[in-house]
Amino acid sequence: MRKEIEELIKYRINRSKETLKDAKILFKAKRLFSTVNRIYYAMFYIVNALLLTEGLSSSKHSGVLSIFNREFIKKGLFDKELGKFYTKMFEFRQKADYKDMVKFKEEDIGDWLKNAEKFISEVEKTIKKIKRFKAKRRNE
Repeated sequence: MRKEIEELIKYRINRSKETLKDAKILFKAKRLFSTVNRIYYAMFYIVNALLLTEGLSSSKHSGVLSIFNREFIKKGLFDKELGKFYTKMFEFRQKADYKDMVKFKEEDIGDWLKNAEKFISEVEKTIKKIKRFKAKRRNE
């Protein structure tokens, strides 16, 4: 893996974690729409990092979601529930940002925060495994 790609992956992982921290701060301040936005983006950044490990990317959010589902969920690298959760957060973020008269329950968003934390952790573990595997293969 080229050094520039390695750096970009690292950057996106860090951005994901920072954005999740922002979501927690916003949640404590009861800024629910902003929390939903930040949860989604935390997941989006880590998925982008994952895609880079395989030389994949998309300029559209829907493209990132589609590639993630096709290359990682359907191939069994992650539990289908992770794919469903990412899709759900994609939809909720769009509602939070673009729809009028939308309401979210605080308890639901609290659950989404916890699930996003698990999601990010699982994806980061997989990124590390892929990087180790590719480095080992390169050294053989």
